[in-house]
Amino acid sequence: MPRLRQLRYFVAVAEEGQMTAAAQKLHLVQPALSRAIAQLERQLGVELLRRNHRGVTLTPAGEAFLPKARAAVEATDDAALAARSLARAGRRVLRFGFLGIPPSEKAPGLFARFHASHAGVEIAFRELGFPSPSTAAWLADVDIALCFSPTPHPDVEICALRAEPRLVLASQEHRLAGCEEVAVADVLDETYLGFHPSVDPTWAGFWRLDDHRGKPPERVTPDEPSRAWELVALVPAGRGIATIAHSSAILVPEVIPGLAVIPLSDANPAVLALAYHKDTCNPLVNAFVALAQSPELKSRSHSA
Repeated sequence: MPRLRQLRYFVAVAEEGQMTAAAQKLHLVQPALSRAIAQLERQLGVELLRRNHRGVTLTPAGEAFLPKARAAVEATDDAALAARSLARAGRRVLRFGFLGIPPSEKAPGLFARFHASHAGVEIAFRELGFPSPSTAAWLADVDIALCFSPTPHPDVEICALRAEPRLVLASQEHRLAGCEEVAVADVLDETYLGFHPSVDPTWAGFWRLDDHRGKPPERVTPDEPSRAWELVALVPAGRGIATIAHSSAILVPEVIPGLAVIPLSDANPAVLALAYHKDTCNPLVNAFVALAQSPELKSRSHSA
């Protein structure tokens, strides 16, 4: 019977297409990984991978085995995540993820109401990197997160709180820095700051106006920030521009000098939302979402 460790190794090799890259991802030495895959093939009595000078390719048996191996790994990981979340709930702790500006600044009324109605519950805030490689994977280490316009995922529930305008973030030396307002058409062909390759491309594209352009920008810098403050810190150098949600744009220039914040008159709005696993059984997550969806708080959010 294959061990979970062997299945995890096989999935990594199949996804990376190379033993070396998979070993680095798994923090293993390559000979140990090769031996584990060879042992798996012996146990199953079938060849799963073909080795060549470029890397590895799946055999027909490997192609058929991969989705089942991946499902087994994902099911085990999901069970472990659920168990850790329930353990935190038992200690009356809600692990809350966020990007950049702390959540209590973006939705102060929501957190105040939750604390008032759930005395003794600790909200343990955790700053996250940009969603990577998917919204579901990004949520792996938290119970729930607050994020602008998270990319939909079949395993993730998204609860919209409010919509906000997007603004352009540029150097104070940028040609548009003195404008009171610009249209999307004015900035589509600008150079945009890059994101780390691991960041969800749909989410990254939204902040580079792909939803208006219909494709990625032609000019993107080679920078690879993976966190909000890393991206913002690159802007004053004038290498490229980015977009940002209105509530974040109010606070960011106070922290980092040399920034120009320019309203976008006709951009699709960014949607502030709660994101959490659909199959969560954490009662604190359910209580937080129920409060966020209450008519009183939703009316306040939409008017904010």
